[in-house]
Amino acid sequence: MISAGHISGGHLNPAVTLGLLAGGHITVFRSILYWIDQLVASSAACLLLSYLTGGMVIVHVISWWVSLYSAGHSCDYAGKWGRLRSRGSVGDLLTFSLLFTVYGTIVDPKKGSIDGLGPLLTGLVVGANILAGGSFSGAAMNPARSFGPALVSWDWTHHWVYWVGPLIGGGLAGFIYENFFITRSHLPLPNDEETYLSTN
Repeated sequence: MISAGHISGGHLNPAVTLGLLAGGHITVFRSILYWIDQLVASSAACLLLSYLTGGMVIVHVISWWVSLYSAGHSCDYAGKWGRLRSRGSVGDLLTFSLLFTVYGTIVDPKKGSIDGLGPLLTGLVVGANILAGGSFSGAAMNPARSFGPALVSWDWTHHWVYWVGPLIGGGLAGFIYENFFITRSHLPLPNDEETYLSTN
């Protein structure tokens, strides 16, 4: 984020891009370009990793958890659906907290004394989210990070969960912070405009 922030805003996550789009900080066209970039980069990284490791199997966290649970417990479709839904909800919460931190430490013009610490604080929140939600959902907060392994291994099992949760959480956080927490102060008009308005 720090090295590329001044060039592109450090967009590494489609959910973050959606959150900034929901808050009006980025255009739809630029968002689409970022999303394409993020997915291509994730796919290229996974292809390179697969090549360097001799084609080791890339495990998907959610499908692994469902398989592990199903192996030890008899479960029906409704039970499996409930677990997937709960993992999507965890993704909502984790990505919401991530985007809320991005807005509070980077986007908000009144961030005060934490100015410049946004990338560090965002990274700390990502780490905390992994510790808090890793055992529930694999702490899936970045759809692009999930897309690359799915494409390379061609395993799309429950892949939608990696998208729905983070995108809902990211979009909601951006919309809520932008509309309820960012306060915009009135900027005084320049002298020439004040003179013009007072004489007309």
